[in-house]
Parts: sequence; C-alpha cells; structure tokens
Amino acid sequence: MDIFALLYEWLKSAHLIFVIFWMAGLFMLPRFFVYHQESPEGSTEDAQWVEREARLRKIILNPSLIIVWIVGLALAYYTGAFSQGWFHAKLLFVLLLSGYHGWMVGYSKKLARGERPMSGKTLRLLNEVPGIAAAIIVILVIVRPI
Repeated sequence: MDIFALLYEWLKSAHLIFVIFWMAGLFMLPRFFVYHQESPEGSTEDAQWVEREARLRKIILNPSLIIVWIVGLALAYYTGAFSQGWFHAKLLFVLLLSGYHGWMVGYSKKLARGERPMSGKTLRLLNEVPGIAAAIIVILVIVRPI
C-alpha cells in the first residue's frame, strides 16, 4: 500500500489543524494592531505590542502558513485536485489570504518602526478579511460549487 494513502487522513488532519492556527493568528494580529496604535508612541506599552506582534508572527503565523501550504499542496497533488474547478477557486482565495498575511507582517514591521499609517477603524474592518475568506474557502471545499 502507498505510504501516502496510509498517511492521508493524518495529513488532512494536520492541514486542518494548521489552518485553524493560521486563521487564529490572522484574526489576532489586526486586533493587536488596533491596541498597539492606541498605545502612546515610544512607551513601554508600545514596546510590548511590538514584542507580542513579533512572537505571534514567529511562533504561530509564519510556521502555520508554511505547514498549510506544504501539506495542502501535497494533498492536492495526491488527490488530483489540480484538475478541479473548485480547487482553482480555493487556491485563488488561499493565495489572496497569503497576500493578506504578508501585508500584515509588513504592517507590523511599520508599527515597530513607529509608523502608524492606518486608523483603528480601518484595521477593525480589515479584521473581517480572514473570516470572509475562510467562509468562501470552506464552501468551495465542502459544497464544491464549481
């Protein structure tokens, strides 16, 4: 029996677990940004937010993103998903969500430098992006409308 077939359910489970971790980080970081921007520049609180944001990126967000992509692409290859329309749509939304992740990492580095280009209201609105993307991705995977 193929080793991948033996591991398939474990890989699928790992993919879902790390998607949950990644999404948790994507929900947390913009909320951190709101609180960070409300702290006085150069204060102890400001420095604490910089540290919290860096830990969230290094411990949860970036490792989860990498594992999600590696395991997800392996699963897609093994199941032949690359030839299916629902997967192309899902992949598009995962790429967009990955871009959002990259933008947030960049924004956290701006905050660490003392730059605060966005309002708290805008950041609160941006906090909705991962939820909307997750809903669309789940529908594409479960319902497979395409």
